[in-house]
Amino acid sequence: MNTILIGKGEFPVHLMGRYGNRHGLIAGATGTGKTISLLVLAEGFSRMGVPVFMADVKGDAAGLAQPGETNEKITQRVNETGVENYAGEASPVVLWDLYGKLGHPVRTTISEMGPSLLVHVLALNDVQAGVMEVAFSLADDQGLLLLDLDDLRAVLSFVAENRKEISAQYGLVSAQSIAAIQRALLRFERDGGEQLFGEPALELADLMRTDMTGRGVINILAAHQLILNPRLYSGFLLWLLSELFESLPEVGDLDKPRLVFFFDEAHLLFDGAPAALKQRVEQVVRLIRSKGVGVYFCSQFPDDMPDEVLGQLGNRVQHALRAFTPRDQKAVKAAADTFVPNPRLDVASVIAQLGVGEALVSTLAEKGVPQPVQRTLVCPPRCRMGTLSDDERAAVRARSPVGAKYDMPINRESAYEMLNRRTAEKVEVTAPVAKKTAEPAQVPSVGERLSDMLWGDGRRQGVAEAMIKSAARTAGNRLGKQILRGILGGILGSGKR
Repeated sequence: MNTILIGKGEFPVHLMGRYGNRHGLIAGATGTGKTISLLVLAEGFSRMGVPVFMADVKGDAAGLAQPGETNEKITQRVNETGVENYAGEASPVVLWDLYGKLGHPVRTTISEMGPSLLVHVLALNDVQAGVMEVAFSLADDQGLLLLDLDDLRAVLSFVAENRKEISAQYGLVSAQSIAAIQRALLRFERDGGEQLFGEPALELADLMRTDMTGRGVINILAAHQLILNPRLYSGFLLWLLSELFESLPEVGDLDKPRLVFFFDEAHLLFDGAPAALKQRVEQVVRLIRSKGVGVYFCSQFPDDMPDEVLGQLGNRVQHALRAFTPRDQKAVKAAADTFVPNPRLDVASVIAQLGVGEALVSTLAEKGVPQPVQRTLVCPPRCRMGTLSDDERAAVRARSPVGAKYDMPINRESAYEMLNRRTAEKVEVTAPVAKKTAEPAQVPSVGERLSDMLWGDGRRQGVAEAMIKSAARTAGNRLGKQILRGILGGILGSGKR
């Protein structure tokens, strides 16, 4: 049966596979056990045969690649939650890393990212966003491939050089806006973001694999460095979610999802995002269910999500919240109000009393009806609850089925090369003209060169000519001074008389 045992409350709490695409939320304060719940769900979907994608912000999600070790505490938790046939078990894992250090490089192209998400990643204003739209439209009309940052820079330079003509056709483009975008690209590149763009670009089919035994492959994106650039982190995951939405066909409700997508630090999706981008997220979350994709958000507070998104999340796992501040108290009330009431449970009070590894859980039952919330002791995962060593990472990467495809970059002809070739062709066309105008000139003889030096050649003055003119000016100056002195002397003399 396609179910995942989450834990034990008044009775065992399961997540049914047929409702795994109804999305979910894992929330709670730091250190309350959110990662454990995430691991339990991820390996549960994998055993069900469902591929998983998740971002590993702290580095411990990679422990899914290694079997866990049994100890006294785990044995006690197994007995309390009723897990059957428990044993340490590794899941099939593929490691990814935008920077290419802790996993296979994950890339997309500038064209696939699109202007809207790129504007969000670069933190551009509305005017600069308009210039970016012009650059993309121009590239489409001119047949210029935008694959990496060099291509985008080349197109922006072309726009700057032909600003007058392009403004007349596409709308006003200012040099200041282009310069601001170039500076934003420089900052983005300095932070290592240029490695996101290029080829081979990620193919979604490589995220939707199963292994030889039929278990879903868990794709783990190393994100502890990526999270330091929140806009890049959220922009990349939004791009991936949008690509899934646009590329996958409609399948309706299946017995189990085709892919489950875990979005850790989900509040970064909405912090500082423009209204249009938030609407896009809401639309994707609402409609991607019919593509067979389940999206699970992980965050500290439920109200980190807009109400329109929160209302789409049918499976809830709420860990402890500490009501120390007015903000926390508001979050506790919001979390309590999102659950189906349980007459035997005061949700608002219990949230602050939950221990580590405990959660308030509500999932969808038959016909998609939300079950009353239960105070649940969460099962232990079968994988390692910790990080991987460098050698273990290398071993996981070495046996990956996609390493040969993505580890080596490809640089094919695109906008940068095409525009450079156009410039070179212009130089070749103009060069013979300059040479032809210079051909009629003849080399002068020695006598002609001596005559030109003494008397000049029509363009410049000769030495002898210069000397004669200088002497004439000198003589003229002396005569002038004598005449002037005579006149002044006459005037002054007549005055004295």
